[in-house]
Order: sequence, then C-alpha cells, then structure tokens
Amino acid sequence: MLELGTEAPDFELQDQDGNLVQLRSFRGKRSVVLFFYPRDNTLVCTIEVCAFRDAHMDIHARDAVVLGISNDAVPSHKSIVERWKLPYRLLSDPDGGVRKAYQVGRTLGLFPGRVTYVIDKEGIVRGAVDDPLRAGMHVSEALRTLAAQSTS
Repeated sequence: MLELGTEAPDFELQDQDGNLVQLRSFRGKRSVVLFFYPRDNTLVCTIEVCAFRDAHMDIHARDAVVLGISNDAVPSHKSIVERWKLPYRLLSDPDGGVRKAYQVGRTLGLFPGRVTYVIDKEGIVRGAVDDPLRAGMHVSEALRTLAAQSTS
C-alpha cells in the first residue's frame, strides 16, 4: 500500500460511460475516496459498492468524491452502476496499471485486493485501509479520515 503522506499517483481511466477521468482534475477542488475492489457483481464487492452508495451523501457533504476501480470492462461497470443505482463513477483498469501504481496486491495470492485510499485536495494520501472481507470498514474508515481532515 502507499504510505500516508505520499503523493497519490495520477491516472487516466474510463468510467462506466466511456468518459476519461483524471485524478489531477480533482486537485485543489475535492478530496477523493478511491476504492479498489476485485470484481463487479460478486457478493462482497456488491456489499462494498452499495455501502459507498449509501454513504455517498455523507462523503459528498465532506467535499469529497467517490471513485471505484476494478479490472472489469466499461460495459460491466455500466451494468452495475445501473443495477445498484450508484451515484458515483466506476473506473476500468483493464491492465491493472493503476492498481499496481497504488500498490494494491492480491488477496490470498488469487484475487485482486480490496484497498481504499482517501486523497486530500492537494493529492496527498491521508487515509488507507486494506481489508479483503470487511467491505463496510472501508466506508467507515474513509468517513473517519474525511472528518479528521475537516477538523484540522
């Protein structure tokens, strides 16, 4: 995982609608909750994307955006966004380059890892959680980190 206090690597990926999203476009404007998850439409991943959906207003109120990343293709992301009415973007990292840049390893050596980062408005990593099974913890830790940022 990336160390707290380091600059988050920039990236450019397609969202569920095929639009390009660049991390740098949020710099100076919004914090970013960036979560990496293994796969669309699997049990724990669905719990996680829905947990971020349910916390979206709280995250948005803290002047932050949510971005989810997996290796799934754009059409798969489009389907899950529509099915679960997700109010945020899912980004496709088909070759795993962004996952690698963010040092997101594999779970049990088999599955892409589940890691969440909170990146402040200056592009600095302020929070990170790596837990492959407790998806809800990713949301609560992101909210905790965002709350701490607003009081400092």
